[in-house]
Amino acid sequence: MSAPASGDSLADLGPVMQLSFCPADYDAALAHWISLGAGPFFEMHHVALENVKFRGKPSGIDFSMALGYLGDIQIELIRQHNDAPSMYTEWRAQGREGLQHMCVLVDDIAEARRRVAAQGGTVLQEGELPGGAGAVIYVDTGGGPGTVMEYLQIGEAGRQGFAMMREAHRTWDGSDPVRGR
Repeated sequence: MSAPASGDSLADLGPVMQLSFCPADYDAALAHWISLGAGPFFEMHHVALENVKFRGKPSGIDFSMALGYLGDIQIELIRQHNDAPSMYTEWRAQGREGLQHMCVLVDDIAEARRRVAAQGGTVLQEGELPGGAGAVIYVDTGGGPGTVMEYLQIGEAGRQGFAMMREAHRTWDGSDPVRGR
C-alpha cells in the first residue's frame, strides 16, 4: 500500500482530540478516570442522534456518555441502554475492554468520508446531530482491533462546549466530579 498524496491522508484531517471507551462497568470506569485526575465529567443522557446507521442499516441506538478532560485530551465513556445493533453492542459482545475509538474534529464530514473511502476504510456507524448541528462517521481503518476512528463535524456551539469542558478541567478543584446526573 502506498502512502496517500500530501494533504490527502486521514492524518491531515486533524489531531486526535478524544479517547473513547465503552466499558463493561461504566461507574467503575468513571471512578477510575476521576482517580487519575480526569474530570470533571459532563454526562449527557439518552443522546438523540438522527439518521443513525450501523453497517449501513438504520439503528435506534439509545446511549448516554460522559465527557471529561485529562489535560488537553477528552475522555469519553459510553453506556448503551438498549440492544439495538451498534458498534458499542458489537464491541461489548466480543468481550472487549479498553480503547474503543479515537476522535478527530473535522471541518467537512464529506471530505472526511471521501478520504476514508480513498484509503479503503469502511464506515461502521454514522449519524447526524439534531437540528443540523453536525454529523459523525465511525470508520474501521482496516488494521484490526483498536483501529476505529471517529470523524466529527460540529458547529461553533459544540466547539465552545468542548472548550468550556476543557477549561473546567484546568480550573477544577476536584469537587463535583460528575455533572448532569
